[in-house]
Amino acid sequence: MKIAIAKERRPFENRVAATPETVKKFIALGAAVVVEKGAGENINVSDKDYQDVGAKIGKDVASTFENADLILKIQRPFLPTEGKHNELQYMKKGAIVCAHMNILNVPEQIKAYREHGVTAAALEMIPRITRAQSMDILSSQSNLAGYRAVIEAAYEYDRGFPMMMTAAGTVAPARVLILGAGVAGLQAIATARRMGAIVFAFDVRAAAKEQVESLGAKFIEVDSGEKGDTASGYAREMSADYQQRQSARIAEALEKSDIVITTALIPGKPAPKLITSDMLRRMKPGSVIVDMAVENGGNCERSVPGEIATIDGVKIVGHLNLPSRIAKDASALFAKNILNFAGLIIKDKAIHLNFEDEIIQNSILTFDGKVVHSLFKDQ
Repeated sequence: MKIAIAKERRPFENRVAATPETVKKFIALGAAVVVEKGAGENINVSDKDYQDVGAKIGKDVASTFENADLILKIQRPFLPTEGKHNELQYMKKGAIVCAHMNILNVPEQIKAYREHGVTAAALEMIPRITRAQSMDILSSQSNLAGYRAVIEAAYEYDRGFPMMMTAAGTVAPARVLILGAGVAGLQAIATARRMGAIVFAFDVRAAAKEQVESLGAKFIEVDSGEKGDTASGYAREMSADYQQRQSARIAEALEKSDIVITTALIPGKPAPKLITSDMLRRMKPGSVIVDMAVENGGNCERSVPGEIATIDGVKIVGHLNLPSRIAKDASALFAKNILNFAGLIIKDKAIHLNFEDEIIQNSILTFDGKVVHSLFKDQ
């Protein structure tokens, strides 16, 4: 059984899907591991570090993927339609490729996996069940992204976070507003609170109120009888009436905020627009917004992907791939997630897929030249 670790090539990506620690454990499971040359350089892990735990180094993507049974990546592989980096061509028929496929936003990639005969595992589709928590890449990466968002905001903000009492006078604490209290939002709340800020938060899910308040933040409520979460615990799209009430409450909170972190996402759909141009004009000059949803269209109307824009005196930070801005820790957690997933499918030094297992049912997209995931049978 050969496991291949790819060097990531997509823009703004600094992470790697395996660390020397997890490579050592793969070898203990009976695998031969090949790591592409330079795969860990962005997290200060050398080729020698991988060799020291028993891995071999592939000189390029072709030699790394050659005859690999299991291919581990952070982001989805480059396809034939994406130019010179086409990684799919080097994968043998029947190989399993595991990555964050971003499949709900790029469903057309399934056709390429089916036609090439590879088994594609979308790690972001692993269900939210207790048994799968150790495999949950969305939670591990969102947690770090929420922390990093606050650090980025603090860097761009021209004042301090905590209240400081000095002989020269008192510095007031920053007022921070978190829009969306999922994993990223809750970590942003905790981080901002540790830094001394006064924190307010909003979420459509009723269950979020208790979580927000347990972290010492104040929850902003919208009077409505609507249920804001799906059966799987994710936020859902709300009615027009709710959105109107929501906008009024958010606009009121924005006027009093120094820093805003937006994290609101709806799986498979564009991010909801929570901050309009009119709201921006009413914010205090010098305020900072970090739009964590910018890759999905953004929660702020004026966000620019990959840039910091200043609109009406408000800085709007549109950094892409925040986990990659804390790449060493993000890689370590992702690598453990993927190791735990691999532990589910590696038995007796070989790979076995049990399609009776709900984790396999929810994460495997293609198998044996067929689309097997129930959501994508029409691809």
